[in-house]
Amino acid sequence: MISHMARSTSRQLSTAAERREVVLRTAIGTFAARGYYGTTTAEVAKAAGISQAYVYRLFPDKESLFVAVIEYCSVRMREAFADAAAKATGSDPGTVLEALGEAYARLIVDRDLLLVLMQATCAASEPAIRDAIRASYAREVEYVRAVSGASDEAVQHFVARGFLCNTLTAIRADEVDAPWARILLTGIRHY
Repeated sequence: MISHMARSTSRQLSTAAERREVVLRTAIGTFAARGYYGTTTAEVAKAAGISQAYVYRLFPDKESLFVAVIEYCSVRMREAFADAAAKATGSDPGTVLEALGEAYARLIVDRDLLLVLMQATCAASEPAIRDAIRASYAREVEYVRAVSGASDEAVQHFVARGFLCNTLTAIRADEVDAPWARILLTGIRHY
């Protein structure tokens, strides 16, 4: 009897964890399209194929859901960086940063991930969101610095180039045939 109850409980927990994962993945696209302020939990629920009440069982409010989305995206970024660092062709800072940049360029092919992080920056006037996006940047910068061994200036340049890449990708600058776009796209990878 106890083992049956244990299996039942673990299956319910697994289902809740699976649903949470689905809601987070779905919320990325929903928040990316309309931002924090323009998206409702009802829209997230509908896109995830669950009730709004179930969203609230998983997340106490929209802000908590959005913060969890930021953290989810941050984990995806760290995983991509860790994989790239492990596969880097050398251990010197420049080679590792190059591998991390390549991984980031491939990661933001998922425009929803890119746009939701940009939306998070735009909603940083909300303290919980500001804290979450700060924590995300802090983890990424510290990870890049630690894994690459690069100087603070090189890490700053790497992050600044990433922000430029974000903007160029978001506005689809690669579709523009104009001098300004060519200048800004010089040396930027797009997939």
